[in-house]
Amino acid sequence: MNTFAHLFAKPVRLLAPMEGLTDPLMRQILTQIAHDLGRPYDWSVSEFIRVTHYPLPAHVFYKYVPELYTNGKTTNGTPVHVQLLGNNPKTMSQSAVTAVSLGACAIDLNFGCPAKTVNHHKGGSVLLDEPDTLHTIISAVRKAVPAHIPVSAKIRLGYADMGKMHDIGQAVKSANASWLTIHARTKVQGYKPPAYWDKIAPFTELGLPIIANGEIWHAKDAHNCMIQANTPHLMLGRGVVTRPDLVASIEHGDTVLTWAELLPYQIAFLNDDTDNQSGLIGRYKQWLGMLTKGYHEAECLWHVIKKEKDKMQIISHLSGSVLT
Repeated sequence: MNTFAHLFAKPVRLLAPMEGLTDPLMRQILTQIAHDLGRPYDWSVSEFIRVTHYPLPAHVFYKYVPELYTNGKTTNGTPVHVQLLGNNPKTMSQSAVTAVSLGACAIDLNFGCPAKTVNHHKGGSVLLDEPDTLHTIISAVRKAVPAHIPVSAKIRLGYADMGKMHDIGQAVKSANASWLTIHARTKVQGYKPPAYWDKIAPFTELGLPIIANGEIWHAKDAHNCMIQANTPHLMLGRGVVTRPDLVASIEHGDTVLTWAELLPYQIAFLNDDTDNQSGLIGRYKQWLGMLTKGYHEAECLWHVIKKEKDKMQIISHLSGSVLT
């Protein structure tokens, strides 16, 4: 019996880790929107924290997951699981122990990142070609942290192809992972549509909770994914950046966050006064660029502020962007 089955008594909805996008500020904003719409995320997962030859010190965890200062949760109460990426079982397990000592409520292990730099250093999705290594890392972390702390894994369907799906699944299961999140493409397929949701279905026979991820932009996509993947559990990524109301609309089809209702959250983003001020305007423009896929008003605003560098001017244009 899975020790953490109670977490999956109802369909779970997770905010995906997206490197360079869902940093602590974006996590706070997106989880707040979901909370305010009445369908909070069950948990979020941090951007990956890379582990190499040495165990990570506390200050690194606080940098990437400042929620550790507040019991591992955002200010709206959404838990944040700490995600690690690396290939050294010893330093990965030692780093996981440190994260738990700082208040991490769960550890997630990244075997899905397709970035060339990460793969070149034998991290992320390149390890999908080595199911035995996958097993060794997960098992080491599982044995190192207390039994009440979940240790989960995130994978893709394979590296170059899907030929090792069965071996990957067995490696994850035999290492006693608490659950498994699967992005429905291989590393080589990257983020190019379509996502192969049906290829997730065989993993549901492993006997542990399976969370589906990939190419979920609308509520209809979510429902099709759940049917094809044979799981009610979803991790939502770029779709909730372009339409922050997606998580609520999956449950309640009539839930819509208008552009006017989204404005205060965008202004809160721009008025962020935490220590993480580096590139704030650039990060907002990155978000606005993605919002253009979900809101016509965002597209209009983008053309007005794309070269603007003054934050107050951007807020002024933003405040005046509601279409009448």
